[in-house]
Amino acid sequence: MPVTADLTKLVDKAYQDKSLTELVDAPVSALAGVSDGGAKLLKEALGIVTIGDLGRNPYFRTASALVALTGDK
Repeated sequence: MPVTADLTKLVDKAYQDKSLTELVDAPVSALAGVSDGGAKLLKEALGIVTIGDLGRNPYFRTASALVALTGDK
């Protein structure tokens, strides 16, 4: 099933026309607000290289679930 989403505020301009599959494989620095320096730190500390790595990371998934369970935005 096709998914349509407005990603303009979520990813850098160079990645706004990419498919969701391409975004999952894109470097984490493709996310709006994540600098190359921040991406380097994520790689060094947690082995996170791609947006997919970030989304599948157990620490980030746990934190996201806890926030969702509290109803906090």
